[in-house]
Amino acid sequence: MTIKAVVFDAYGTLYDVQSVAAVTDEAFPGYGELITQIWRMKQLEYTWLRSLMGRYEDFSVITRQSLTFTLKALGLTFDEKASERIMEKYVHLDLYPDAKEALAAMKDRKLAILSNGSTDMLNALVRNTGLDTILDATISIDTTKIFKPSPRTYDLIESNLSVKPHEVLFVSSNPFDACGAKAFGLNVAWIERVTPRAMATEFVKADLVRPLSMFKAIRMQMDEFGWEPDYRIGALADLPKLLAAHP
Repeated sequence: MTIKAVVFDAYGTLYDVQSVAAVTDEAFPGYGELITQIWRMKQLEYTWLRSLMGRYEDFSVITRQSLTFTLKALGLTFDEKASERIMEKYVHLDLYPDAKEALAAMKDRKLAILSNGSTDMLNALVRNTGLDTILDATISIDTTKIFKPSPRTYDLIESNLSVKPHEVLFVSSNPFDACGAKAFGLNVAWIERVTPRAMATEFVKADLVRPLSMFKAIRMQMDEFGWEPDYRIGALADLPKLLAAHP
């Protein structure tokens, strides 16, 4: 197997979506973690529902709508300024600490992002975090008018990078995305940041289940679709060694 391109999901893979918690807690003290988890789960749900309904709106609209849902569902009083402060964090998300070093170690391949994010959101995020000097392409699913894990979204890799599916290693920490990419025919590395053993320990030690723990259990464990990733790794830092076996 020859890997010519390494393509990354953005949210949750290169960028830590949990980093919005500091902003949400600042805006609504005591509610930060709960807002963060409901918001992210609803954001994903809206992408799938809109895809099924054939009623596409770009990711910035979905992100705003899912935030509004979350704040209303929790009975929180908010205004446009509060929402804008929280939304702004989505173009300043924190990179995972090992992201830049791992990407720099793989510059002999084409490097790209394929994300549900809207073009404007992604370009701003990549620029604000300095990845614009490392990546060869930042690909939004905007042109397909449907969200991952639709096969049409993974088609964008070949049309943008001129590589065949078997020449691509797709990297995601989102199980639905890893399954979708594998079903499409890509080589897939899933970042398993939270193992079932770790989850079991977390629940045993807790008297109450935290919102973050519930998010880990629902959205960070491998889905049972029958499409297993080719590789399971614990962090982005594991990728250069993995690729060394596929010159």
